Amino acid sequence: MRGIERGRLPRSLAHSVKRNRCTMKCEMSMNHKLLAAAIATVTAMNLTPPSASGATFGDDIAFLKRHTDLIVLADKPGLAKVALVPAWQGRVMTSTTGGDNGPSFGWINRELIASGKILPHMNAFGGEDRFWMGPEGGQFSIFFAKGKKFVFEDWQTPAIFDTEPFKVLREADDKAVFGAEFSLTNYSGTVFTVGVEREVELLTPEAAYERLGLKAAKDVSLVAYASNNKITNKGKEPWKKETGLLSVWILGMFNPTPATTVVVPIKAGPESELGKKVTSDYFGEVPSDRLVVRDDAVFLRADGQYRSKIGISPRRSKAILGSYDADNKVLTIVQFNQPAGVTDYVNSLWKLQDDPYNGDAANSYNDGPPTLGAKPMGPFYELESSSPAAALGPGESLTHTHRTIHLTGPESALDRIAKATLGVSLEEIKTVFRK
Repeated sequence: MRGIERGRLPRSLAHSVKRNRCTMKCEMSMNHKLLAAAIATVTAMNLTPPSASGATFGDDIAFLKRHTDLIVLADKPGLAKVALVPAWQGRVMTSTTGGDNGPSFGWINRELIASGKILPHMNAFGGEDRFWMGPEGGQFSIFFAKGKKFVFEDWQTPAIFDTEPFKVLREADDKAVFGAEFSLTNYSGTVFTVGVEREVELLTPEAAYERLGLKAAKDVSLVAYASNNKITNKGKEPWKKETGLLSVWILGMFNPTPATTVVVPIKAGPESELGKKVTSDYFGEVPSDRLVVRDDAVFLRADGQYRSKIGISPRRSKAILGSYDADNKVLTIVQFNQPAGVTDYVNSLWKLQDDPYNGDAANSYNDGPPTLGAKPMGPFYELESSSPAAALGPGESLTHTHRTIHLTGPESALDRIAKATLGVSLEEIKTVFRK
């Protein structure tokens, strides 16, 4: 068993986390010392690309330790690493392919974390894989209280997804399991008693390539992990469509660059059978120099300069999306489980809805100023997935798996992976907005 790497919690969270934090003692064994030496030797060779944020994984870990407790998962060579924060629901804050001197892939809101402040509405601490639940809007929303207007001033992220900790249930070198039990009340007044068990597991390269359906690529470094998120109806009544259902919603925040593009493969076919290819009017229509929609794929700029969001329905989704950072040669692939034939997904649009189960299976968000001259939340961009609406009887459970794989290396090798997984070449990705 591994111990949590201790840091200082924000003042407002310290008391609640202290009740739940793991009591195991941190130890440094000879194996850990040898591991650290190996990391230093390999990373000194400077084989890994820089992070889009400019920070190394070690930089971000040192910063986080000053403000909260960490669990760091690592492979045996110490190159693939994933950093988790129990205080923020077992969130994956960042990861790397190159040890402490390697790139840090997650976006981290240093300004907010360092301030120790708790903000109204939402605390965007950052992180590559965070646990939320839906729906966000509509008559079954869990982000708007009964009778409130669907406007930002009345929007409130439930504290259990925002500032309250999950308990550490189990921990090992390559995985950690977190848990929580809580109640939620939706806009219509339905009360849910929910149990969550969230496992985050570091995957071996062999397992990652197997999930990708590919043979291992030479000269490519990767870090891969999966979050397995199980929700259970802990109440005495079944969750029914008529009174509202919940879903698992996993969101990953990443560092934007001018050369980063999101790619979402979609099923080709007529709208009469599959519905529209993409929903893109969450914040108004997205200009054509920022969104390109083809029969088989959707492309979105991920530069953190223009607030925009896209959604893909379960009829169109292929349970995969990704991004490519051409400046740093980082290919990111996100996969998730999507049950065949299931089309009831919660609808998160901020209005009373005619069809509250006509929602998205996959989303991507590009941050930017909400109004002219205003400060953006990040900036960052997001890759997101959702489970189907969970119609669960008492004691029944639903599990949603969200898998993230970062790959770095020569473009010739990354190109083959992009074609095989996303169905497009790197050249297509890099030039799609030049036309």
